[in-house]
Amino acid sequence: MKYTIRFGRRLHRTDLAWGAALAVVAGLGLLGVPHASLAADDPASAPTYSEKGADTCLACHGNAKVESIFKTKHGAPGNADAPFGHGQLQCESCHGPGALHASMTLTDGKLSQVIRFTPDSKASVETRNGMCLGCHESSTKHLWAASGHASAGLSCADCHKVHDPADQVLRTGTQAEVCFDCHKTQKANSLKPYAHPIRQGEMACSSCHQPHGSTTKAALKGATVNETCYSCHADLRGPFVWEHAPVAEDCTLCHDQHGSIHPAMLKQRPPFLCQTCHSATGHPSVAYGPSGLPGGAAPSPAVVAGSCTNCHAQVHGSNHPSGRSLTR
Repeated sequence: MKYTIRFGRRLHRTDLAWGAALAVVAGLGLLGVPHASLAADDPASAPTYSEKGADTCLACHGNAKVESIFKTKHGAPGNADAPFGHGQLQCESCHGPGALHASMTLTDGKLSQVIRFTPDSKASVETRNGMCLGCHESSTKHLWAASGHASAGLSCADCHKVHDPADQVLRTGTQAEVCFDCHKTQKANSLKPYAHPIRQGEMACSSCHQPHGSTTKAALKGATVNETCYSCHADLRGPFVWEHAPVAEDCTLCHDQHGSIHPAMLKQRPPFLCQTCHSATGHPSVAYGPSGLPGGAAPSPAVVAGSCTNCHAQVHGSNHPSGRSLTR
């Protein structure tokens, strides 16, 4: 397949300026190539762009996996903001100047002069991510540098597959598969009987979390845990006349947000969950008989079915004038 989408040598940016900039990066050791090969003070050896753009690259790298980029926004020739838009640098927008690379043979041992985004890349994570952030910095809200993913040394390409028209991490039904490659505990919890509908493809990790960085704990999208939960569970927001203190403080005091073996994703089943705060006096966790020993009597309402919520049904809060005990 041939993609003749350059119009002569239609670079609208000066090769020398871009080459000098990349030479500085190479001088810092970010490309994993000898400094002398990209000397900033030697214009003759400065990196230059190929004459035929993508056609030069595809002469060697043309295959279905690579050419699938033309089915994505990055490879749309009609999109002026995309690397393949008219007047842009095409493959070299991300991979860097490729004229020298294209002139080499496989035995030269210098193919790292173009930036690769694979795990075995010789370019540093900062260099690879810098290519992405050059265009996407505003969309990441300038928080990437302080994010947990950046601190862990991840590159954008560890999660995103730019050449794939169906990038898994951008789709609700498949995003979790990418996240679970690292977040094993969350994956195990999501497989428990009571969990958010991630397996069903109705939610994604990014429904609650901001993967590119956030000023909140655990990179939540809301200002707090509760604000994040209320984005879906608005009926539990309140304010209530009679509030249940742990509900107003933090939903995760009672619920395990990633999945649980208990109904409603509770951390324990009532009455045991309730008794972590409330005294068991008057609400025994076993039914006592006439002798004061377990057994021999009808079970207490406090230990069957909904347990505490058999009576205290408005556990999240009540607006009823007589709802002080959250019973109505």
